[in-house]
Amino acid sequence: MDSIVIKGGGPLNGEIPIAGAKNACLALMPATLLSEEPLTLTNAPRLSDIRTMIELLGSLGAEASVLQDGQVIALSSHNIDNHVADYDIVRKMRASNLVLGPMLARLGHAVVSLPGGCAIGARPMDLHIHGLEALGAEIELKDGYLHAKAPGGLKGALVELSFASVGATENILMAATLAKGTTVIKNAAREPEIVDLADCLRKMGAQIDGDGTSEITIQGVDKLHGATHPVVADRIELGTYMLAPAITGGTVECIGGRLNLVQSFVEKLDLAGINVEETARGLKVSRRNGRVNAVDVVTEPFPGFPTDLQAQMMALLCTAEGASVLEEKIFENRFMHAPELTRMGAVIDVHGGTATVTGVERLKGAPVMATDLRASVSLILAALAAEGETVVSRVYHLDRGYERLEQKLSACGAHIERVQLG
Repeated sequence: MDSIVIKGGGPLNGEIPIAGAKNACLALMPATLLSEEPLTLTNAPRLSDIRTMIELLGSLGAEASVLQDGQVIALSSHNIDNHVADYDIVRKMRASNLVLGPMLARLGHAVVSLPGGCAIGARPMDLHIHGLEALGAEIELKDGYLHAKAPGGLKGALVELSFASVGATENILMAATLAKGTTVIKNAAREPEIVDLADCLRKMGAQIDGDGTSEITIQGVDKLHGATHPVVADRIELGTYMLAPAITGGTVECIGGRLNLVQSFVEKLDLAGINVEETARGLKVSRRNGRVNAVDVVTEPFPGFPTDLQAQMMALLCTAEGASVLEEKIFENRFMHAPELTRMGAVIDVHGGTATVTGVERLKGAPVMATDLRASVSLILAALAAEGETVVSRVYHLDRGYERLEQKLSACGAHIERVQLG
């Protein structure tokens, strides 16, 4: 099994290209199921989750070609010959549930296994089911599968979400594009990935207004056509690499980064003593003099502080001057990285959904184990700043969300390599 070995303690300097957003691409790919015509995605990230979605779409009868070193995905769903999304594929990745809405809309029926993914909380499907049932779907849970049908076709409706769920918003948004009449999603998620999906769907002929706000209106159309669409930059990868010079020192320019993708995150970095400068090519990040300042963080839906940057921010605050409080309000069970950081000398006290981090002057290298995707990269960040050698095991989590991480960090002077141990 692969591990990553890091010898920390030195500053990072250089530039890091930011890939297309994993979470955006995983929502865009199922949109191919809404049309018989081809959908081409450019600026696609090269990740194992993307390969899993290709496998899932292929099992349904869609065709996928990966071009230009993996950064272009050409999709075609002219011949969907299977309506069952099998557990053996779906269990690998939570985003697999995003085939449910498109299949219901175009085929009128779908059978989708309950999904898997990182073990960071239940993340139930009830909001997806509630929204699709509002559009006229009949959904029954049997033997771990959602059996869904829309005998009379989907019909526009008012859908009020009790929580601004990104996945539920995406599923309902895609389904509503082919529903008869008008659909209004209230308390919709506002993330950039939602806007990116809506932009793509509009290119395919959908009529959508209000994306990026809490109320999205969709006027159903009879059919959608093909399109070509670039995947938006990955704001979580962007935030992660912005933290690399913040925690180690030095200056790194994140190529392709945009301030509007990470505004609330940048506000916390500023309070911590990190400079972020917009450039013609992206965002340049450097640490001000001395140790970073302690900062309190509360995770919230966009435009608040992203839950997917909480673990990485904790790594930074482990060496801050003073005590920081991090409150996780999106997912339960998302402080599993804390015990691993304490192996490196961090002082962290977790009570339920709150973690208090008392900064130390320097972390020390240690053997640690990744528990989920974002936790794994928080350990990488901590290791970059730690004295001595850190070995991070179970890094298969990392490959689900970060492409060519070792190469990107090595190019900025990091001593990092992937090895096979045991």
